[in-house]
Amino acid sequence: MSLTLFSTTKALRSASRHSQFALFDFLAPSIVTSSQTIRASLFHSTTSPIEPLQNAQTSHPQSLQNEPSRKPLTQSQRDFLDSALRVNQAGELAAVLIYASQTPLVIRSHPHLRPLMQHMYDQEAGHFSTFNQLIAKHRVRPTLMYPVWKAAATALGWGTALMGREAAMACTEAVETEIGGHYNEQVRVLLDWAEKLEGRGEGSEELDGLLKELRRIRDEELEHLDHAVQNDAKSAEPYELLTNVIRGGCRTAIWISEKV
Repeated sequence: MSLTLFSTTKALRSASRHSQFALFDFLAPSIVTSSQTIRASLFHSTTSPIEPLQNAQTSHPQSLQNEPSRKPLTQSQRDFLDSALRVNQAGELAAVLIYASQTPLVIRSHPHLRPLMQHMYDQEAGHFSTFNQLIAKHRVRPTLMYPVWKAAATALGWGTALMGREAAMACTEAVETEIGGHYNEQVRVLLDWAEKLEGRGEGSEELDGLLKELRRIRDEELEHLDHAVQNDAKSAEPYELLTNVIRGGCRTAIWISEKV
């Protein structure tokens, strides 16, 4: 009896320690065990783990037989999904850091832009949260370039803000042009998957949900591009050089994050 109590107490303490790191679960989703799972195993320790499964199979045999079969993703589809989610998560992290770095300097000289900067930051933070959840759900390894992209995005945000409001908006225009195109390409690929499923008389609520999320996020990114142009992004000096360098950097970061 004392041994069982000791084991239970030890497990609960372990669960408590794990729950403190829930924020970072998306970085190693297969390593951290949720405290809820541990507690569930403790609270049901007196019941045989085989019994519930046997009862479910015998009480609902017909429902299990009618369960629609789902074909697994092909290797090429799995590779595409992995790289897409990895890039999207890294890109949204960069966007959050760019706006966080730009905002203090921009609103110091242009206080009327505070609501706009807050609005764009909040949307990017929401996008980042979405991809954190998706990358954990699909057990995708985040890019190994995380520390590099964090430093680069912060430097880009501060650097363009120091150059002035126009340069900060030109940065947004350049980044969102590349990101919007990237999301469009992902939507095209997933639409092709959905059309092929529909042609076979099949469907996937999960795929439909992912398409809906990508379209929503893409549209919000393109909204940021419009805001930047309306706030004199094209008046930045030197506009062409600045935007071309930033767009080239975005394309390079996307290519590297897809593979590393």
